[in-house]
Amino acid sequence: MLKNLIFIYVTMMSFHVFAQEMKDPRLEVVASFGKSQPIGVSVSGDNRVFVSFPRREPYAMGLSEIIDGERRPYPDVDWNAKEGVPDDHFVNVQDIYVDTDDQLWVLDSKPSSAGSVFGKDGSEESVQGQFKLVQIDLESNKVIRQYAFNDLDKAKSGLNDVRVDTDKKLAYLSDPGQAAIVVLDLETGTTRSLLAESSFTKADPHVVLHYEGHEMRDKDGNPFRSNVNGIALTKDNKYFYFKPINTPKLYRIETSYLADHALTDEQLKAKVEDLGETAVTHGLVADVQGNIYLTSSLDYSIKRYTPDGKIETVVQDSRLIWPDSLGVGSDGYLYFSCAQVNRLPQWNDGEDKATYPYAVYRVKVL
Repeated sequence: MLKNLIFIYVTMMSFHVFAQEMKDPRLEVVASFGKSQPIGVSVSGDNRVFVSFPRREPYAMGLSEIIDGERRPYPDVDWNAKEGVPDDHFVNVQDIYVDTDDQLWVLDSKPSSAGSVFGKDGSEESVQGQFKLVQIDLESNKVIRQYAFNDLDKAKSGLNDVRVDTDKKLAYLSDPGQAAIVVLDLETGTTRSLLAESSFTKADPHVVLHYEGHEMRDKDGNPFRSNVNGIALTKDNKYFYFKPINTPKLYRIETSYLADHALTDEQLKAKVEDLGETAVTHGLVADVQGNIYLTSSLDYSIKRYTPDGKIETVVQDSRLIWPDSLGVGSDGYLYFSCAQVNRLPQWNDGEDKATYPYAVYRVKVL
């Protein structure tokens, strides 16, 4: 472990200087948003780009479609209203995902502060957790179903990312609040929490993130820490990849095991594959070739884990400040947000150090 910590610290310090001058001419700005922080990114089969925003001022909308470089409220203005009944408007959009059937899934997640879990935007704000998963048909642009997670402990859960298995009719969600993988049955609406509090889903308490010359700590000295967070599902729905933020290790498990109700907790743990060290990562996504793309905030880069187990740097640029969520288009581009969570006031003694405008980028990868 000491070796890992030294490596992470040296990497962070060296790349801080190096990345300030690093520019990749292949990097393109898809859209910029002023002071509105983009979080979730996903891309449809015909390359429609969707971007979500947490409930943070200045708040214009929770979910948008990018058209001609501009964001438009999606699926309509009413769903993006600031106030309203939780069943018909977005409370705090945490993640979005377009599945292989071109359905857009919107994770509307506002964790309870009792869970002591920071979401993608770095905030910890809700008194009572509110969660729903919204399915939107991209052909009709209509909401067709919602899931309320009524059997989850909403005082502890902090649902963060979602991926949908169209073969098994299951949704897989990371729950850093309970250090678990939540499996939602899309036919019954019931959930199971798996691998809870395991070594695969818990943050390493010894890994403290370090950016731009200082550790990422709040006003009370508590370090940023997230249990299982970024997740990815291969396009054939066979493998599910996952990792906490506070560890460089990447894990995967076959989805057939996540779907198997007969397996005990210990039997399920034995099915998890340790793929070794990658990077401190906030978001993951799979492409059609089986590559797993990983955001890597410590060195301002996006990396990929190839099917033969190699780690490659896809793009590295000083603008990649806390690269977060990703989507791969059929146009061969990787789209991703840069959330700049490490520069938010709560991690900098109340000072906003974000560089504006916030933006979503893309780079050619296929």
